[in-house]
Amino acid sequence: MKLSEISATLASLGARPTQSLGQNFLHDQNMARWIVDQADIGIDDTWLEIGPGLGSLTEYAAEQSKNGIILEKDDRLAPWLRERFPQLELVHGDALKYDVRDLFRRGPVKVFGNLPYYVSSQLLFQFTDEPSPAESMVFMLQKELAERMSAGVESDQYGGISVLVGRRWTVKYLRTIPASVFTPVPKVESALIRLTRRPAGEIPDCDGALFSELVKRGFSQRRKQLRKMLQLEKWAKFADQLGVSQTARAEELSLVQWATLTTLVSGHTGDQSLNAQDSTGEIFDVVNEKNEVVDRRSRGEVHRDRLLHRAVHIFVFNKRGELFLQKRSRWKDVCPERWDSSSAGHVNSGDDFDSTAPRELQEELGVSAPLECIGEIDACKETGWEFVKIYRAEHNGPFQLPPAEIECGGFFTPEQLDAWIAARPKDFASGFLECWRMYRKT
Repeated sequence: MKLSEISATLASLGARPTQSLGQNFLHDQNMARWIVDQADIGIDDTWLEIGPGLGSLTEYAAEQSKNGIILEKDDRLAPWLRERFPQLELVHGDALKYDVRDLFRRGPVKVFGNLPYYVSSQLLFQFTDEPSPAESMVFMLQKELAERMSAGVESDQYGGISVLVGRRWTVKYLRTIPASVFTPVPKVESALIRLTRRPAGEIPDCDGALFSELVKRGFSQRRKQLRKMLQLEKWAKFADQLGVSQTARAEELSLVQWATLTTLVSGHTGDQSLNAQDSTGEIFDVVNEKNEVVDRRSRGEVHRDRLLHRAVHIFVFNKRGELFLQKRSRWKDVCPERWDSSSAGHVNSGDDFDSTAPRELQEELGVSAPLECIGEIDACKETGWEFVKIYRAEHNGPFQLPPAEIECGGFFTPEQLDAWIAARPKDFASGFLECWRMYRKT
């Protein structure tokens, strides 16, 4: 949209750029097209634009794909955008209040926008925190923040946000954006960055919640030594294993070292692919069609020969009635990288359902809670030939997720899950789908 068109449109709406909303409208059409090109939107891609304003970027994105969502807070602009882009879905509201979880049913989403500088950090964490439905993101930010986001350990700009975002995302500084392409002209320089998901294994797998806790503590007073900030009993040993001085500060640890420190603190060290399951050491009771024990076999044999056996699934709800789901690690021998019940596991030989459930809750989530049996499912193909007992528990977290078994996790409303399952059933482990169907019928 040209400068003259912006002025005319705002006049027709009786509106002026609002400082409280951080409004600076992009009027350089070549720049707008280039920015959208960086989002790499394909014809079938779903995309979300934060703060479209008068649609300078929106018009080019809509040419690439009609599967677009535009999120606009301004009461004056939202109706006008709805008329201008009737083929797109408009969400009229504050981006900070937008429930990112609603996007999971859309599949991997490409996100972009010219973020209001006064809330850009909050929005960045909102869309990059795990679990995230975003596949990639392109954001216009204040130049200083863009430099911090993309900084490595060798840079003076390197800090907590570099590490927190960097664990899951590769951040590339694309270019500085001149102030002259905006109206009104901002008083600070801008820059464009692109965030893409890191390839699996590029950074050591670790407990995401513990990683964030350690990084935030370490950088809270960045000039102080980590041994004072983290208060870890084994810090001397950890520092030696990381190859850093015992007097090291937060900014001296690379992203890889922060992830490695997390595994050392949690105890989840070693080759995670070997920790995912023990196919020969775990022994299960093999049962018949009446769920009566008839044999004992190793995990590998049970799965290979599709023998009937037993398992528990646990649904952990928070006080708001939202269900915690885990995303299975890429090393799991069954349904890798699919979403599953809060906690689930096999009943080992000689154990029963009721003793297995609390053990699995502790091993997978690191918590204890009262458990209530809410249903049973007979063995079938969808359950992986498992007789299943389903339990319910209440806990608000945080949870300790073993990276060998769980990639990440998050709470979802039952309505969000129903919509997600209807749209993308293959995102889920088949056993969970059977358990959820039974639960929704009760």
